[in-house]
Amino acid sequence: MTGTTVEITTHDGVADAYLARPDDDGRHPGVLLLVDAFGLRPQIEQMADRIAEHGYVVLAPNVFYRNGRGELLAGVDLKDPEQRGPTMEKVMPLVRGLTPELIARDAEAYLDGLAQESEGPAALTGYCMGGRLGWAIAAAHPERVAAVGCFHTGGLVTDGDDSPHLRAGEIGAELYFGHADNDRSMTPDNIAALNHALDEAGARYRAEVYEGAAHGYTMADTAAYDEAAAERHYSALYSLLDRTVAAA
Repeated sequence: MTGTTVEITTHDGVADAYLARPDDDGRHPGVLLLVDAFGLRPQIEQMADRIAEHGYVVLAPNVFYRNGRGELLAGVDLKDPEQRGPTMEKVMPLVRGLTPELIARDAEAYLDGLAQESEGPAALTGYCMGGRLGWAIAAAHPERVAAVGCFHTGGLVTDGDDSPHLRAGEIGAELYFGHADNDRSMTPDNIAALNHALDEAGARYRAEVYEGAAHGYTMADTAAYDEAAAERHYSALYSLLDRTVAAA
C-alpha cells in the first residue's frame, strides 16, 4: 500500500490528512477514519495502512486543523501516567470545541476528498471521540455513508437534549459498536439506552462489549492498548466493510 499526506479544503480552511491506498491502479471502496482525542499521529497512520492493506482507500483527516497542522502531541509519551493530566488539559478544550455542527460542516469536504480517490458510498470508522464524530457525520449525510464502526466510543448517550442517541432515526448506515468494558463514558445503562434508541429507529446494528478491554483498547501508543481486543476490532471492522461498501 501507499501512504501520503494530502490537503483537504474545507469551508473554514485547509485540513491536512493522511491518505492510504492499495498499491495498484484499481478503484477501491473508501473509508473515512476518525481519530481519537489525541489526534492524527503515527499510530493513526499505521491503522490506516492496515485497513488499506485489506483493499480500501483510507482517509484520516486532522479534525483539529483549526488549531494547527500535523501531530498535536508530538513528543508526548501517551503511555506515561504522569503526562496524562497535562495532555488531557490540552486536548479536552479542542474536543469540546469540535461540535456536531462543525464536524458535519467539515464532513462534506472529507467525503468529497475521499470520493476523488475511491468508489461507491463511504464507510466510517471512529475511535473514542471519533465514533461520535462518525455518528454525527452519518446523521448529517445519510445518503453518503453506508457503514459506521464505533470503537470504545463514549458519550453517545447523555442527559442533554442534544444527546447523540436521540438522532438514531437520522442514520441509514449499518452500525457496529465495539464497546469497552467498564467504560465510565459508556456505561451498561448507556449501552442499553443506545440499543433501545436504535431498535426504536429500526436501525441495522450490532453492539458488543469487549470484556476486560479498557477505553482506548485499539491504540498501541497508549497504556489502554489491548492487543487481543484490537485484533478483534479489525476482524469486526473488516466484516462490516466487506458486507457494506465492498459489496456496493
